[in-house]
Amino acid sequence: MHRKIFHIDVNSAYLSWEAAWRLQHGETLDLRDIPSIVGGDVKKRRGIVLAKSIPAKAYGIQTGETVYSAVQKCPSLISVAPQYERYVVASDSMVALIREYSPYVQRYSVDEVFLDYQGKRDPLDVAEEIRERIKTTLGFTVNIGVGENKLLAKVASDFTKPDRVHTLYREEIKRKMWPLPVEDLFMVGRRTKKKLNDRGIWTIGDLAALDRDYILHWLKKPGLTIWEYANGIENSPVKNEGPPPKSVGNSTTTAFDVETEEDALLVLLGLTETVCMRLRAHRMYTRLVNVHFRNYSFVGYGRERTLYSATDSTARIYSMVKTLFRELWEGEPLRQLGVSVGRLSPNDVTQLSFFETWDEEAVQLDRTVDQVRNKYGQTALYRSSFLDSGIHPVIGGVIAEEDYPMMASLL
Repeated sequence: MHRKIFHIDVNSAYLSWEAAWRLQHGETLDLRDIPSIVGGDVKKRRGIVLAKSIPAKAYGIQTGETVYSAVQKCPSLISVAPQYERYVVASDSMVALIREYSPYVQRYSVDEVFLDYQGKRDPLDVAEEIRERIKTTLGFTVNIGVGENKLLAKVASDFTKPDRVHTLYREEIKRKMWPLPVEDLFMVGRRTKKKLNDRGIWTIGDLAALDRDYILHWLKKPGLTIWEYANGIENSPVKNEGPPPKSVGNSTTTAFDVETEEDALLVLLGLTETVCMRLRAHRMYTRLVNVHFRNYSFVGYGRERTLYSATDSTARIYSMVKTLFRELWEGEPLRQLGVSVGRLSPNDVTQLSFFETWDEEAVQLDRTVDQVRNKYGQTALYRSSFLDSGIHPVIGGVIAEEDYPMMASLL
């Protein structure tokens, strides 16, 4: 019996959620109907485009480009600053609605959800019902792909947008998927695209037609993975609840170029706050701290270091974050910053280094702050250094790349 997997993907998530919130609070102008972006300041012409409307896309505006460049393409462009807490609420509301249709729901990212539908109704009817309910009750649109596995469902959801339901069953692969450019296939990035193009492989169908042993010998295991994807082979389950994490991380693409150490460290502090809260929520300690960032050209750098002993202390982890950043950064403007921790262990036992002492007051302070934030909101308590900084004091929730288990080599 074939599985019935849905992939629900919010159309222009940040901008759609911002537009829906404004309309629900009395505004009459729908940002989705005009050239608009969520991102940096148009008047100051600083920052980057985080999300764009369809009319803005018609001007050639792309996610990730500078606001200055976007304004050159469309002088009447409207830009609004991101309000991440609103987007958390919208995302949570969508997931709650989707869970009414199956207990097997995997939150894949802030704006993407997989659902394994095991009911008796026609899956297309169910998908259309979910799409319409999200639009009418929550105020934004989604695309839904339906397939026999997560890969096919995800590819299908990326067909014609917005506000559509598409299928991609095995018998439709040759007609619907194989003619697509090879770079449209999940896990085919710029470097892999170039390698494939250099050997005359331009479409997903070209890749699918290769001999299995040939691509395994050429590109090793990653090559075999994309060959299987090109042939529609993917069997991972919809993970309702994942195993204990091997790492915890958070990153953010800022709406402005981060050009000073002061601003960079504040962003990293906000990320560290979220990572450490999540670490404590999982009742885990870490011994490995990683800092990574991308510059204005989106070239990435990273560095990690092992701590003397395992900890969940915000102060200790942030101290290492600062050290790593100062060692790595050469002063170029930054677009994306991230913090992650690894080598996790349960927090019921810890062994101090000879060089360290147990700080019971700091431990209790971290836990008290967590309790207040969980009860009254993430910004109920925050550090004075964030006052008038324009930087969110607790960067996270579901706005970052590592927030939910993302697809790496497998779905």
